This record gives sequence, structure tokens and C-alpha cells, in this order.
Amino acid sequence: MKLQHRYQQLQRLVHPDFFSQKSQTEKLFSEKHSTLVNDAYKTLQAPLSRGLYLLKLQGIEIPEGTDFDTDGRFLVEIMEINEKLAEAQSEAAMEEIESTVRAKQKEFTDSINRAFEQGDFEKAKEILMKMKYFSNIEEKIKLSKSPL
Repeated sequence: MKLQHRYQQLQRLVHPDFFSQKSQTEKLFSEKHSTLVNDAYKTLQAPLSRGLYLLKLQGIEIPEGTDFDTDGRFLVEIMEINEKLAEAQSEAAMEEIESTVRAKQKEFTDSINRAFEQGDFEKAKEILMKMKYFSNIEEKIKLSKSPL
């Protein structure tokens, strides 16, 4: 709620609607800063993008397409969820998968918060890599729900 409140405060200061009667320079300033506020809000709102941003502030980046050494159990879990998703024939089966993924992401979010609080950035990086896998599954679920 703090994030949303701060976002709304900042948008009241810089939103282009409030600059329609101002100079061209002020309009451009407003558009640029409104976009920055929107991007910041989107980044901080989602646990995965927020965690990646916090790691970046520590000088740690996870390049796209990077895989990591993880225990085989995790990879098997991902493969099993993907198989269930591919085989899901009913809305109930899809909802069960979605519920499992949501619970796992909640668990990861709690773990990532603890890792950052403890300053354990390597642990945070490991959790974020796992969150990326589950985020990909979430995207597949969204795609399967939306009509073509």
C-alpha cells in the first residue's frame, strides 16, 4: 500500500494532464518523468522484477538466458508442472496448476524478502532464478486462458 500511495503522490506531481497549459519544455519534462514513475512502479510492484532490480543495485545481474546449477529435484518439479500444463484438459486442472504455481511464488517471495533483509545476495540470486522458471509457467497459463 505504501508503494501505491507514493506512486499516486508522484503522478499527481508529474502527470501530463496537469501540464496541458504549460510550456513545451514543462510538457516534455512531465511526459519523461511520468514515464519514469510508471516504470519504477511496475518494477517495484512485482516480486521478481523488484528482486532483480535490488540485485542490480548490488552490482549483481542475471543475464537473460542464463541457467544455473540447481538441484535436480527443482528441475524435475519444473518439468512435471510443465507436463501437467500440457496435459491439462479441464479448467479445474488448469486452476490446480495455477494454484500450485501461485503458492510456490508466494513461498519464493517470502524467502527473497528474508534473503535481502539478511544481505544474502547469493541466496537472493538463486531464489530469483527459480522465480523466473515459475514466472515462465505463469505466462504459459495466461496464454492458455486467453482466446486467440
